[in-house]
Formats: sequence, structure tokens, C-alpha cells
Amino acid sequence: MRKFTSFAVATATAVLLAAVPASAAVDEGGRPAAVDGVSRPAPDNDWVPVPSAPFEQPAGITCDFPVRGEPVLDRVVKLVLARYPDGSVKREMYTGALLYRVTNMTTGASVEVDISGSSVLDIRPGGSYGSNVTWRVWGPILLGMHQGKSNYPAGMYVPNGIYTVKVSESGYRKLTFTVGGARNLCDEL
Repeated sequence: MRKFTSFAVATATAVLLAAVPASAAVDEGGRPAAVDGVSRPAPDNDWVPVPSAPFEQPAGITCDFPVRGEPVLDRVVKLVLARYPDGSVKREMYTGALLYRVTNMTTGASVEVDISGSSVLDIRPGGSYGSNVTWRVWGPILLGMHQGKSNYPAGMYVPNGIYTVKVSESGYRKLTFTVGGARNLCDEL
């Protein structure tokens, strides 16, 4: 799986780099100054850590019981790949090791999951990490689905494979697989 993930990251990087016009001008700092005569903010050049916070959910949000999640290992980083003319993020990439412990707060049962998938987020104007965005993902992530607000039944899912998560402006989540499947942690806890 590690070879496949490395191949997928290399392929995604090659595809993203191929989209940059060869004729783009650069300023003295090596940043794009203008493309076709139009000035645009440059992407960021550094990977930055993105710490994952612990969370608690009451019963009925994703599982029929209250759930707690907490990072056990967190080495996730992100890179901004493109910005809108106003400077807001248009496209960013996330990758890195992430292990989470998810606990049924009623029984104390818990499971540790590897959710070290990599993703590229395309954020539509006015969007954010959680709304008006399309995630293109390879590998596992932790994804809460709410009743009536997704194309899956309510649950705390770990999708794995190659897939997209489209989140509408209202927060509706649509999970679509190219290859792979998802496990519902609520069923295991």
C-alpha cells in the first residue's frame, strides 16, 4: 500500500505541476508575478503542520451513542497550491501520518484507526475546509456523515481507496468511490 500511496502522491504532484503554465512570469523571489498579464497571488511554498483536535459528539449526530475522538499520532501537513485573486485559498493538499482513537463514551469501547490518507481540496469561492469544497482523496480519512445531510446513512466512516467527497455550500456531503469502500466505526463500537 505504501508503494501505491507514493505512486499516487507522485502522480498527483505531476498532474498539478503540469497545470502550471510554462510561460508564467516570476518576480525576484521566484513567485509567479503574472499569467497572461493578470497578477495573481502565489501559492505558498512551505508545508505547514495542521494539528488535529480531539472532539466529542453527542448521541445521534453520527452514532447512536456519544463519541470521542483523539489523535494518537499526528504528523499531518498541508501545502497551499493556489489562491484566488483576493488571497483566499483555492486549492490545498494534505498528507501525513494520522492515527486516531475513537471511543464509545457509553461503553468505553474504543478503536484506533489509521486515517493517513492524502487529499487535494478544491475550495470554491466563499467555501472553506467543510463547505463548498471538493476533496479528492486517496487512502483513509475519518468522515462523519449526518442523517439527511449525506448520501450515506449517519455514521463515523473510514473510507479507503480513491474517492471524492463533495461538500455543498449547505454542508451536504456526497461520497463517491473510484475504487475502495468505507467502514462505519459506529458498527464496531
